[in-house]
Amino acid sequence: MSDLDQGHPKTRAAEVDGELKQGREAYAKRAWADAYHWLSRVDQAEPLSVDDLERLATSTFLIGREDEYLAMLERIHHAHLNAGDGPRAARYAFWLGLRLLLRGEKGAGTSWLTRAQRLLEREGHDCVEQGYLLLPAVLQHIDAADWRPAYAAATRAAEIGERFEEADLSAAARHLQGRILMLQGQVEKGLALVDEAMVAVAAGELSPILTGLIYCYAIDGCQQVYALGRAREWTAALAKWCDEQSGLVFTGRCLVHRAEIMQLRGDWADAIDEARHATERLCQGTDRQVAAAALYQEAEIHRLRGEFAAAEEKYRGASLWGWEPQPGLALLRLAQGQVNTAAAAIRRVVNATAGELQRTRLLPAYVEIMLAAGDVRAARDVSCELDKVASRFDAGVLGAIADHACGAVALAEGDARAALGPLRRAFEVWQQVEAPYLAAQVRMQIGLACRALGDEDGAGLELGAARIVFEELGAAPDLARIDSFAEFASQPDRPHGLTRRELQVLRLVAAGKTNKAIATELFVSEKTVDRHVSNIFGKLDVSSRAAATAYAYKQGLIPPT
Repeated sequence: MSDLDQGHPKTRAAEVDGELKQGREAYAKRAWADAYHWLSRVDQAEPLSVDDLERLATSTFLIGREDEYLAMLERIHHAHLNAGDGPRAARYAFWLGLRLLLRGEKGAGTSWLTRAQRLLEREGHDCVEQGYLLLPAVLQHIDAADWRPAYAAATRAAEIGERFEEADLSAAARHLQGRILMLQGQVEKGLALVDEAMVAVAAGELSPILTGLIYCYAIDGCQQVYALGRAREWTAALAKWCDEQSGLVFTGRCLVHRAEIMQLRGDWADAIDEARHATERLCQGTDRQVAAAALYQEAEIHRLRGEFAAAEEKYRGASLWGWEPQPGLALLRLAQGQVNTAAAAIRRVVNATAGELQRTRLLPAYVEIMLAAGDVRAARDVSCELDKVASRFDAGVLGAIADHACGAVALAEGDARAALGPLRRAFEVWQQVEAPYLAAQVRMQIGLACRALGDEDGAGLELGAARIVFEELGAAPDLARIDSFAEFASQPDRPHGLTRRELQVLRLVAAGKTNKAIATELFVSEKTVDRHVSNIFGKLDVSSRAAATAYAYKQGLIPPT
């Protein structure tokens, strides 16, 4: 074919038809980057139909190009408006307004929501879009802790969604109903409603964008009320959902949630990578609050690893973006030996915080710093407050936080016997939720209580076990603290030299699981598992998975089946 033939209008029209077909097929396969590529090419050649523009907008959002997504929403809104379809125009005005609000652009967001409301008032008849416009009001009531109007509006939205058989609206409203109940302390009842929404998510009944949003906000809600087991479960489900789609990019908020879960589970290297990825999305239009949260998360891991200069830089960056850098910054000052500075900072922020759950985020650090400052009475008062909050929220993790504080205070008051009960209860919970760092911190205090009671064998076992975890995690400040105590009476024997995580990976290898399957189960990257397997081979002096498995059985590391 000659160059002249290629430039013929009929030839170009055929090419556009082919590109449009490829774009639609990629969209149907959830290959978002390919769908964006082909549909964008067609849109540059000739304006897309509204339906195809909606496909392009969805693909654009899911590959992380948020500014382009917002511009496309505006185009779709005007297209429906010009076609005389007021409800559909209002729907896209709603999505545009909501997205702007979530980015922190309240003025522009409110303007678009007002426009959507006026369009519906002009229509003068019931439509599903009226349910969508209730959702921003629900979010505003939640922010103000106005639970009754929040729940009423969410219930009304759910009813509209069911009446019009709109799965997206019904699931979003049910999720919000559950979140409201959880924030009032009715955690199990609220989780039941969130689970109902998640059934639709898991079944693939919702649009791709709303699926991702519900995953993300359900995880956020669980973390707010310390339902960490459920948060971890849904984070793993979100990761699997994302892996099943080509080109999909995690939102910055989801990356922060993943980093928090990874930190809890002791996967600090992966956690800091996730937090950095979220920070990098600053250049792609993510909202300031998410960027600040990611910087704070980075700072926390640097602090725990003893990388104080890096931690200070990240805390300051988070503060610059509007995030309160406490209690992390106060704990950093404590680790640096600046006890008075730490005490002044934590007192200031606790006294200025009124919300029950918001205070709970600060109070464990307050207890630790007050005990270091010698103000045992203040620490005791706050531990009692934590106990009251834990008794109101039916979540075991809050009970562990309160027990940990109570045990630490009793130990500081010289009542080691009274300290042991709550400390052991806290340890059991941290073990159950697989939080090795927190479990090791409690175990260190159990060891000190044993020592105070004259049980040197018990002290050695507890302190030695805690030290191994701190060493594996790279928790340098805690290692230094535990090494400042007397020699341990005994330490767990580890002739194989494997860390706790490597032993866990070895057992999964012996179960016949691939590195990819292990990564999914442990909620780490496949690259991390590759590194663990390589370390296992080196420490055991073996060259294959079969040889490593045989060694594990021979040494009794895995019970015979």
